[in-house]
Amino acid sequence: MNEMYWITPVTGIIGLVIAGAILGSITKRSGGEGKVAEIAEKIHLGAMVFMKREFFLISLFAVVIACLIFFFQKPEYAIYQAGAFLFGCLASSFAGFIGMYTATKANVRTTIAAKDEGAASALAIAFFGGSVMGLTVASMGLLGLGTLFWMFISGDHRPHVAEIMEGFAMGASLVALFYRVGGGIFTKAADVGADLVGKVEAGIPEDDPRNPGVIADNVGDNVGDVAGMGSDIFESYCGAQIATIAIAGAAGARVAQTGGDALLEKMGAAADKVETLMFLPLALTTIGLLCSVLGILLVRLMSAKEPAVALRIGTIGSAILYIIAAFITCSFFGFNANPAFAVLAGAAGGIIIGLVTEHYTGGKPVRDLAHQGETGVATVMIAGLALGMRSVAIPLLTLAGIISVSYHFVGLYGVGLAAVGMLGTVGITMAIDAYGPVADNAGGIAEMAQMGPETRKITDGLDAVGNTTAAIGKGFAIGAAGLAALALITAFIEKANLANFDLTDQAVLSTFFVGLFIGGIVPFLNGAITMTAVGEAAFEMINEIRRQFREIPGLLEGKAEPETDKCVDIATRAATKKMVLPAVLAVGTPIAVGFGFNALNDSGAIALTGTLVGALLGCILMALMMSNAGGAWDNAKKYVEDGNLGGKGSDVHSACVVGDTVGDPFKDTSGPSMNIIINVMAIVSLVIAGLL
Repeated sequence: MNEMYWITPVTGIIGLVIAGAILGSITKRSGGEGKVAEIAEKIHLGAMVFMKREFFLISLFAVVIACLIFFFQKPEYAIYQAGAFLFGCLASSFAGFIGMYTATKANVRTTIAAKDEGAASALAIAFFGGSVMGLTVASMGLLGLGTLFWMFISGDHRPHVAEIMEGFAMGASLVALFYRVGGGIFTKAADVGADLVGKVEAGIPEDDPRNPGVIADNVGDNVGDVAGMGSDIFESYCGAQIATIAIAGAAGARVAQTGGDALLEKMGAAADKVETLMFLPLALTTIGLLCSVLGILLVRLMSAKEPAVALRIGTIGSAILYIIAAFITCSFFGFNANPAFAVLAGAAGGIIIGLVTEHYTGGKPVRDLAHQGETGVATVMIAGLALGMRSVAIPLLTLAGIISVSYHFVGLYGVGLAAVGMLGTVGITMAIDAYGPVADNAGGIAEMAQMGPETRKITDGLDAVGNTTAAIGKGFAIGAAGLAALALITAFIEKANLANFDLTDQAVLSTFFVGLFIGGIVPFLNGAITMTAVGEAAFEMINEIRRQFREIPGLLEGKAEPETDKCVDIATRAATKKMVLPAVLAVGTPIAVGFGFNALNDSGAIALTGTLVGALLGCILMALMMSNAGGAWDNAKKYVEDGNLGGKGSDVHSACVVGDTVGDPFKDTSGPSMNIIINVMAIVSLVIAGLL
């Protein structure tokens, strides 16, 4: 088998080359001149300023954590795990940076294509802009994990290959925490401030160039929904594979002790297939990247069709190809069809969760929510919260079904494979999600540059589809994060040697429930911290925008330029300061619970298991409720703005704008941050499991 392991990192390099070629084709196109080029450059520079501050803050945390790993982890692999941790930080940072750089170049070119060439060309550029993000996420994952596996699977390091790779996942999780939470605070501080003062108080349109907060709002779309989402998915993508490898490694240890294992029996494989068992998740994601490339080409070929149709054909087409390839891959490696059925369960579950998210954030539920605006803000808020709560049922049942089916076929290893199956075609899934903010920015640039109603009509059409794809992407990300975290938790239980975990033992039961309650607190604390951060930053943003409207002569009349850089600076400072507490909560909780209970009565692993279970359930429920309620409020506002129920400026519109303003931090800050919190807690727990 050793001669095949190079395929994974080489495929990652090929993916990066394709992403680079797509980026080159985008940047070769004209970026415009005059007003439109000036606006695009402000958005690009604002995003780069934010990224530089993020890199500095991440670097400080990364150095400290790498030193802690080196000094406190087991000496036989401490230096390699610390190195893998830094490698993971670099890989995730690179993926986020490249994706956001591309998005800030593709947005203006999408606008110009909409003006000069029409909808099909604009769709192609916006989608290719998102494709660079998708391909880079998948490729950096394969390059990083594939290289580490290839280097350490043979020789003296083989017993510790999973532990070394856990360092990579922890690095990816750290960057995701900063990008997703920081980006979410940035984008919603700007969005809420710009909307409340611009649309509600001043009565000017969204993306009006007179509004000082509009540039910061457009920057936020990139730092939150491109770099943030990319790092979020990258974390789950790597975590799912590493957890599956760790579970396979535990099976290998049992084979060494007893000469056989139930997992290998379920897969119809001999005892000498343990190494292949560990490589299987990497092989599946390698195939998944190739299927994603084919899906991206399919969307390009279908770009003359309706955007929603083209994107759906590409997504479903790549998923079907991937499922077929999974069965072929399992057969090639000498396994029966059982692991492929686990992959199928994960892939199908991801589609179901996406479709349910689409239903609740578009269509009839959204129209019903908009009608609630006829009786005021209060009924809009009540109905939106009820919709969000109702929307968690089917996704949770779907996750339960995925777990049951995958466990039936290949035990806990199957749960990990299901997570790999859901994330296998992340290249195109992330591409379609990142397409949304590119299209949104294109519309904003068209409005600010006053490029006329025909151009805005095309960009609005792309943006409308982008809103749906973004909502589906968030639902997919939550489901994937939940499965990846569950796989990491099962790997933690294996590694912490809790195979004989007995809840009939009263001491075990009480400790587990104490941990469960501690874990249940985490999502609520995180939600409170992030919502407060957005509120405080938006307060500062609102005062700045009001000051400029009041003190800059001729600004509201369009005779003076706003000081947009001050709004970008406010959002950047707020994001970098207020994301530290969520980071401490996510990293510190497992350490405090694990070592605290170990010092108390040597029950750290049991208490930490309860904490992870409580946090997992709470985070998934909160993430789904907040993301879907926020998405529904957003699209209800857009439904009214399309001319329904009185249109823009009506009382219904004002009520829905307030709902959208509350929903913004729900769906783009607090909700998505739940994914990061649970995955960070799970990977930190897995890394320290051997010390408990």
